[in-house]
Amino acid sequence: MADRRVSAFSVYRSLTAKNGISRQTDEHSNKMSQEKQKRSLHLSKRSKIIKRQHKDLKVKMESLLDIHIVNNAEILQRTNECVEKEPTGPHVKTKINGKRVRRIKKMKSKSRKAAALSNNLPTSCSTVKSAASSKAQFPRKTFQSKDSRPWTGPSLSILLRDLRHIQNSKERSAKLFEWLIAPVAPKKFFSDIWEKTPALIRRHNSNYYKGLFSSEDFDRILREDHVNFGVHLDVTSYFDGEKETHTPTGRALPVVVWDFYKNGCSLRLLNPQTFSGTVWNILSILQESFGSMVGANVYLTPPGNQGFAPHYDDIEAFVIQLEGKKSWRVYDPRSNEEILPNVSSRNFTQQEMGSPIMDTVLEAGDMLYFPRGFTHQATCTSEVHSLHITLSTYQKNSWGDLLHKLFPGALDLAIEDDVEFREGLPLDYLEYMGVQNSEREDDPRRESFNKKIYNLMRKLLKYAPIDAAVDQKAKSYIHDCLPPVLTKEELACTVYSAPARWRDGGPRNVVLQIRGSTRIRMLRSNIGRLCGENGSILLYYTIENSRDYHKEEEKCIEIDPELADGVELLLCSYPQYIKVDNLPAGNLDDKISLAAALYEKGLLMTEYPLLPKRD
Repeated sequence: MADRRVSAFSVYRSLTAKNGISRQTDEHSNKMSQEKQKRSLHLSKRSKIIKRQHKDLKVKMESLLDIHIVNNAEILQRTNECVEKEPTGPHVKTKINGKRVRRIKKMKSKSRKAAALSNNLPTSCSTVKSAASSKAQFPRKTFQSKDSRPWTGPSLSILLRDLRHIQNSKERSAKLFEWLIAPVAPKKFFSDIWEKTPALIRRHNSNYYKGLFSSEDFDRILREDHVNFGVHLDVTSYFDGEKETHTPTGRALPVVVWDFYKNGCSLRLLNPQTFSGTVWNILSILQESFGSMVGANVYLTPPGNQGFAPHYDDIEAFVIQLEGKKSWRVYDPRSNEEILPNVSSRNFTQQEMGSPIMDTVLEAGDMLYFPRGFTHQATCTSEVHSLHITLSTYQKNSWGDLLHKLFPGALDLAIEDDVEFREGLPLDYLEYMGVQNSEREDDPRRESFNKKIYNLMRKLLKYAPIDAAVDQKAKSYIHDCLPPVLTKEELACTVYSAPARWRDGGPRNVVLQIRGSTRIRMLRSNIGRLCGENGSILLYYTIENSRDYHKEEEKCIEIDPELADGVELLLCSYPQYIKVDNLPAGNLDDKISLAAALYEKGLLMTEYPLLPKRD
């Protein structure tokens, strides 16, 4: 009997056709017609007949090295013209877990004249005005390095080795970010580019990011780790203006995954830090700089294919080209709502796209940054595959997100403290208020009702528990964070290298000697956060977080109020070492108990390895 070739991709397609399973698309994708849902798709054949035109970005360069910064002043001009026309969106309320943090004092605020408010408030006025005010700071010319040689810099392995000798995790993070965006200076990046405009950094050095992640790493992970479809790996394709997500169930075995790839599908590895120690190390260091989670996805695309429809994201994106080439198009935000959006967009059709402000090809060693809200699409060139990793940060880390935490707490305090907030509503307010009564502008009762609301809103600001809201935001950040990657030197001075072991029929070297003269410090600048909740003081920490996003519940320990000042000193004095005897935490026994508790939780390290007491 002749051998028959079995394709995992063909089997998957036939099963979905037989069972009437519709192709699952991204939740933001446009609905496909019934006719197209029933149509069988042979990707390898279609990929040959679909014509794609790529237009390389041509920039006159004085040297081989160039950093191209795209100006979006036109966006602001359009924004300023339409700001008064934008309607307000629905108000979303969130609840702070702890109503009070220890003792919350009222904040004094200057009296202000009531602004004239209408039923239709403009959306994001403060954001638009802020952007408009910084318009003059936008870079108006392409930045080009004068160095005619390819940009080299230290290799990643040498950089990570050198970072181990930096004691301050903030400084360590700053050095890594400086290398990531070199030769652009961080100061210039955050003043001229961050949240404002895309930036292309060319290096003409394919080995610049070597060691971060590779296609060999991708293959090893599939073979050695338990990667699941839909959880760790997405399989997508994009043809005729439509994105399709293929979602088999169960483990993503190499023979199945690579068959999808051979048939023109793109592969997206979610949270590669779960499987790659190098990516974990990079992200855990960078998160110290942003005060926000730093995540990553890896994208592997076969030659001549595209995996995703045009869309914009709700994160600041750093696209790092690792292997091959990829053609990118980046588009301006089309309206005020798309400038620094709080949620990602649906998938756009090609007909909805205008002219790109950037049309370029990334090569290995290049990096492309674009802020949230800039629509983008990428297609692999026909010559070679593409592998890139996207580092992302600043998701839901805006002033508006902080206010979501702030106002519910302020309202709770105002209702408790001020009787005016507890007075009953007018008996007949339903007769003249609400949408159905909105045209009764001459009714004096409406004017009186609105005035009352405005006055209460002004008074509400006096009760805003800003520090408590920031603590709740920090608590979320601590839960989002990756656990730190410890160096050998750090491990030797933590509980993770304690010599306790079973020997001669019993445990040995269990008791470690912590004295008043022992010098200690926290492991990282952002290793923990003190929060007050329901009359208790809790220390939330990152050390026991999972590399797999939110796989573990948030971790915290309760701190005795008499010891809280000692914990606060350790958090605020980082990276300095503090003698246990100098902790403001009761008597010496209390100080040693506090140090021992934090040490056993893995939150702090000693200046030198601790010696065990003799058994």
